[in-house]
Amino acid sequence: MGQVLAQLPQQIVNGLTLGSVYALLALGYSMVYGILKMLNFAHGDVFMVGAFAGWGVLTLFTLNGTLSTNPLAVLLLMLAAATAATSILGGLIERFAYRPLSGSSRLAPLISALGVSIILENAAMLLTAGRAKAYQTEALIPPSWTVYLGSTAISATRLAIIATSCVVMLALDFAVSRTMLGKAMRATSEDPEAAEYMGVRTSKVIAATFVIGSGLAGVAGVMIGLYYMQVDFIMGFSAGLKAFTAAVLGGIGSIRGAMAGGIVLGLAESLGVLFVAPVYKDAIVFTVLIATLILKPAGILGERVHDKV
Repeated sequence: MGQVLAQLPQQIVNGLTLGSVYALLALGYSMVYGILKMLNFAHGDVFMVGAFAGWGVLTLFTLNGTLSTNPLAVLLLMLAAATAATSILGGLIERFAYRPLSGSSRLAPLISALGVSIILENAAMLLTAGRAKAYQTEALIPPSWTVYLGSTAISATRLAIIATSCVVMLALDFAVSRTMLGKAMRATSEDPEAAEYMGVRTSKVIAATFVIGSGLAGVAGVMIGLYYMQVDFIMGFSAGLKAFTAAVLGGIGSIRGAMAGGIVLGLAESLGVLFVAPVYKDAIVFTVLIATLILKPAGILGERVHDKV
């Protein structure tokens, strides 16, 4: 028991770090579901593309020897490249894989999403020859940049991941609650037909939702690459499942619920390995999901919707 208590602070830090990444990724699921009432199962692979975009920038600056001169600028360029790549990809997915199926049954977009997911995974596999790529995290953020609180080590990488995620999530929360686009998103989510009558161009709102959600996935991809120090073509599958779990856990369709669900999931995964072998950490994640759905089906911050008769 004493050993568990000694490791507890470190695992909390690890959980908050992972949770902030899961929260960013879960936001994409919740945003699309909140407006379209459908799941974008290609979202995890968009995240993978963002991770590789960040890797490309980091590798470029590592090879030309200019990485150490301004690591903050390189990190910002990585985030910008990943966000741009995934935002454009999200817009293309909405335009060519979802919009043509808007009048079809709900099964059609789901199958389309799975098709896009397979295409992205196979394209990444061909481009990388199926090999994982190393993220030069320690060249960007040296291990010596570590803060110690007692026996708890908080690396600059973890601080950067948590800080970046918090800034992005706060900016999104402000945009959704205070800007005209955010109001249009909420109106489209509540009643698309009424929103159209009020002058909201719902097709553009839906496209913007895909673009923003995909951009968030790009940021999350860079963060997870820095954390694990490698990326591969299959990484989107596991991360996508966990992000979907976080979205459901917090209340699918709820922006703040996705944030809360991601943090809870990250903490559950990290704290769970104190009591069981790390190989079972994914089982812990889905056990938490099942328990939440049984005890609070709408999720942590979700609201149960009753059909009107």
